[in-house]
Amino acid sequence: MGPRIVLFGFGNPSRGDDALGPLLLERAEAWLTARPDLTVETVADFQLQIEHALDLQDKDLALFLDADAGCRPPFVLRRVLPAQDASFSTHELSPEAVLQVGREVSGREPPPAYILSVRGERFELGESLSAAAARHLDEAWALLQQLLLDGRLEGWEAKSTGS
Repeated sequence: MGPRIVLFGFGNPSRGDDALGPLLLERAEAWLTARPDLTVETVADFQLQIEHALDLQDKDLALFLDADAGCRPPFVLRRVLPAQDASFSTHELSPEAVLQVGREVSGREPPPAYILSVRGERFELGESLSAAAARHLDEAWALLQQLLLDGRLEGWEAKSTGS
């Protein structure tokens, strides 16, 4: 059995390019049906909540999939560490805050975690996915497949593109 991985795809599909996280997760779910050798749990939501810390339990790696208007195109893959940031006391948590909650709830370190931020351009309500975001989605999907097939922390770290 390979590593136990959890994928979090978050964003609002009704807000244009904010759909990038959920769209990547949908591709992964369809692709994973033909890969019973991979142990991957998927979690979809509009935003990260405190309850998502429970999804980290008994996992070897975690990957957050999200749209980002400020990252360099087509995407950025970076390591995230537990932290109590400003989102810690709000209804929408950052990946760092979810990891921190996981640490506090379980009393153990959360699994190594990364965020795959895919560059988005338009986030208005009712917008469709922009052409640029569609291209970025395809490039991020190629990387996501590599990460899932590799399943090693060292492999993920080697593919990390920084901030």
